[in-house]
Amino acid sequence: MVSKEDIKNVLYSEEINMNSSTENGKLKKLEEENKLLRYTVSRTEEESSMIRAMFNKANAELENIKKPSLLVAEITSMMGKNVIIKLPNGNKFYCNVAGDVKDLRSGDQVLVEQKSLNVVQKIESTNSLEVEKFVIVEKPKESWKDLGGLKEEVEEIKEVIELPLNKPELFEKVGINPPKGVLLYGPPGTGKTLLAKAVANSTHATFIEVVGSELVQKFIGEGAKLVKEIFNLARQKSPAIVFIDEIDALAAMRMETGTSGEREVNRTFMQLLAELDGFKYLDNVKVIGATNRIDILDKAMIRPGRLDRLIEVNLPDEDGRTEIFKVHIKNMTLKKVKIKELIKKMDNFSGAEIRAVCTESGYFAIRQNREYVNHEDFLLAIEKVRREEEQEEVSKEFFG
Repeated sequence: MVSKEDIKNVLYSEEINMNSSTENGKLKKLEEENKLLRYTVSRTEEESSMIRAMFNKANAELENIKKPSLLVAEITSMMGKNVIIKLPNGNKFYCNVAGDVKDLRSGDQVLVEQKSLNVVQKIESTNSLEVEKFVIVEKPKESWKDLGGLKEEVEEIKEVIELPLNKPELFEKVGINPPKGVLLYGPPGTGKTLLAKAVANSTHATFIEVVGSELVQKFIGEGAKLVKEIFNLARQKSPAIVFIDEIDALAAMRMETGTSGEREVNRTFMQLLAELDGFKYLDNVKVIGATNRIDILDKAMIRPGRLDRLIEVNLPDEDGRTEIFKVHIKNMTLKKVKIKELIKKMDNFSGAEIRAVCTESGYFAIRQNREYVNHEDFLLAIEKVRREEEQEEVSKEFFG
């Protein structure tokens, strides 16, 4: 028989077990809550760190925006611890130099404050980069095979440009100085640029192409400086060919009187003449000029010793048109095309116009969903190109 004392002991044991499980549950709950709090604190610290970084970045950007901008200037001369600088507009100033700016020389580019014009920092010269904004520097892909109807012109330019660059020892043995450059002149679209690129390709020379009008700058002396830098660039990348297209924009006949703009053109032109005269014979830099208006060129440009070899690139004859036409149709799919008849209909066409005929004939075929070009397509293309040429001539006469 169970005594009262045993019953009390059993109840007491059960009570202890219940209290123990309750405490374990509370402990687990507290541990989970603690873990959640630690995660929340860690997440909050990460967000706080991110916000602090964003604030610092925004604050730094704001401080930079508040800073006054600096001017880029060029040092023209040293005056003890101070310097004379020239701004892009041509004005010169006597300025102080910050104590931490060292090793300044004439010709260096520096940053100066807008108000005081004190020199605060020296920067690397970017002349070559500035020059390359105005020129096209490349290794041409065009070859003699891409030319047609220019046999005499090709032979002449080979003698003047290709031979001195590839075999300079021949001129040394004979004892003569090769020409420094050549002038290509003739109607538009006759292949002057192609000639220049092809000879650069055959000599493996760097081809530096620049338009004459781009050499004329706004501020006094900038155009002459640009010409000088172009020829320096050519010497660095030699063997090189400097091709000046539309050279009449720069080398037209000089007038005794004129506007300030015309005087600046004359300064740039004189710098070009100086560069041509300064070339050493048998140097690896040659000059090719191209123009449609040789009649207005200054005689100083085409006198012996400068661009003394003149090559006329005229409209092709019938044989020339045939060669040019075959160059442009070599990759085209043709069907029943009478080439001789087409060549006769393209009388007085330039090389550029013959190329336009081939392109337009391809468009006529594409419009009819054909994969080949026939004789009728070429006839329509010739008519279209001739009509556009006549309209252009009428416009020139009307607008002067």
